[in-house]
Amino acid sequence: MVADRPARGRQAYVTLVTNADFALGAQALLSSLRQSGTEADLVVLHTDAVAPDVLAPLSRHGARLVRTALLPTSDAFNAAHARDRLHGLAPFTKGGKPPFHTPLDNFVKLRLWQLDYDTCIFLDADTLVLRNIDRLFDYPGFCAAPNVYESLADFHRMNSGVFVARPSARVFADMLARLDSPGAFWRRTDQTFLQAFFPDWHGLPVFCNMLQYCWMNLPDLWDWDSIRVLHYQYEKPWQADHPKARELAPLIALWHAYAEGRSPDLAALPAAA
Repeated sequence: MVADRPARGRQAYVTLVTNADFALGAQALLSSLRQSGTEADLVVLHTDAVAPDVLAPLSRHGARLVRTALLPTSDAFNAAHARDRLHGLAPFTKGGKPPFHTPLDNFVKLRLWQLDYDTCIFLDADTLVLRNIDRLFDYPGFCAAPNVYESLADFHRMNSGVFVARPSARVFADMLARLDSPGAFWRRTDQTFLQAFFPDWHGLPVFCNMLQYCWMNLPDLWDWDSIRVLHYQYEKPWQADHPKARELAPLIALWHAYAEGRSPDLAALPAAA
């Protein structure tokens, strides 16, 4: 991995950008992090698939750009987790994955364990930080929130869109050894793998990774005063052709406010219906 500058401090927020679409998402995320008042380092892991002119706005937001590569996985592993095959074996029936979604890219977030920090909070590029979450740097071990968006039965599953971890070369090596074992198939890519690798994962509050479909499916769970991180799973708020744009209109408007550098009034947001 190659960074464009040294680390500033021992704690960092980290996101992953593997294409121009997620770079758009990362701009809004970085804006929201700055507005949260954090003084932790902001890091963007990116692959060579992202052009320098696409990365430039992220640098202007103060992000440390760390260039990295896809994991050194086998041809068999890559074939098993190719988009068409993965979506064929494990189809998404609850929402639409955007065309720029590339499952193999998801595993690059494991590179976080190679970073030169004591503690990192990982945030998918399709998240927003609505309130300061620096306290998560003090959480123990590996922590993640549940994958709740349809029913309370989802609490047993992990969502890796937000997690807290401590980088370690030893842990990263152990991950690679287990990830690409013979016949390995991780149905939800990095999420399934991380849940298997950390079976005793500490649960973050659901409000630290509030999935947007709760707005429609679990309105009683939605509480703007409690939500710390909003996660736009499935359809993305910057997509021009958004099949759920009408249902998720207030959430999409909120994302655009951060993307444009505005400070939205969270107290004025409508309640979930």
